[in-house]
Amino acid sequence: MLELVEDRHNLKSTLITSQMPVDHWHELNGDSTLADANLDQLVHNAHRVPLKGESPRTKQAKLAKSEHTF
Repeated sequence: MLELVEDRHNLKSTLITSQMPVDHWHELNGDSTLADANLDQLVHNAHRVPLKGESPRTKQAKLAKSEHTF
C-alpha cells in the first residue's frame, strides 16, 4: 500500500474506505514506521467523511430475519 500511496501522492486522487477508524490503523499495519508513512501521505490533504449509524447490511439482515419469524 505504501508504494501505491507514494506513486499517487500529490498527483492523483485516492479514495480509501475502511470500517476501522484511522486511530486504529497502526494496530492493523503491524509496523509503526510504515503506518506513519502511509498516514502522513493519506491524511495530510484528506477530506475525511466519518459515517455514523447502523450498517445497511445489518438493517437488511434484521429485516430479513423478522420477515421469516412467525
